[in-house]
Amino acid sequence: MTLRTQLLIIDPQNDFCDLPDAWRATDPLTGRPVAPALPVSGAHADMQRLAGFIRQAGDAISDITVTLDSHHRVDIAHPTFWQQRDGSAVGPFTPITAQQVRDGAFRPRDAASLPRALAYLDELEARGRYTLMVWPVHCEIGSWGHNIHADVRAACNGWEERRLATVEMVTKGENPWTEHYSAVQAEVPDAGDPDTQLNQGLIERLDRADLLLIAGEAGSHCVKATTEHVVDHLPSGRLERVVLLTDCISPVGGFEAQQQGFLDAMRARGVQLATSGELLRRLT
Repeated sequence: MTLRTQLLIIDPQNDFCDLPDAWRATDPLTGRPVAPALPVSGAHADMQRLAGFIRQAGDAISDITVTLDSHHRVDIAHPTFWQQRDGSAVGPFTPITAQQVRDGAFRPRDAASLPRALAYLDELEARGRYTLMVWPVHCEIGSWGHNIHADVRAACNGWEERRLATVEMVTKGENPWTEHYSAVQAEVPDAGDPDTQLNQGLIERLDRADLLLIAGEAGSHCVKATTEHVVDHLPSGRLERVVLLTDCISPVGGFEAQQQGFLDAMRARGVQLATSGELLRRLT
């Protein structure tokens, strides 16, 4: 019997890749290469390995789903939303708690946003998964940084043409009022926005696979959050079918322990951990 193998690629986007200059676009306004906004050390090599895996696995991959982090410039997790007590800018990689906002250390640039921002922070902290992190503006919709890593895109294009099939694209993060690390559900779903709530269609599609392979960036955040939600919500509960491609995932710098803790927790729940080479030998 032929296995139905689904490859889930989480956020394989330029802004998350430590791309060398030759792989970067040129900004026509400045003439300089565009720098990735939030490069993850090792991500470029991860994506090249992943592209090679897609090409070599060929028809052994039945379905491919790609998630895309997709943000507006003004977002509750971007510096553009916040200011410090004295009105100065809030730098990237600044954590912000509800108590700090109540104390006046940080406040929204738009004063009218304060009640909603505080309600969000309270709910986020009550859920106990994350503290709000102010990231550099990244994966801005329509930007080069939002685009898929060129080698992964080319490999997916080749797969589509060989199989006359379509890679499923899933966007997340368009709502500027909630963080959306996971492709399955926002950290604090917005009752008025179905796109932030549990993506039941995606979960059911993934659950149809005999083998669900997961790769992408970053292992400390979006891969972690997405995989956690996937294993929590798979209707079949058959977690032994899920495989994390460990050589196609890297953590954000400074968050290595979070990725390792995630991998350990997934292994304990029955998820498989393997390299792309090991999986290739199993599939071909």
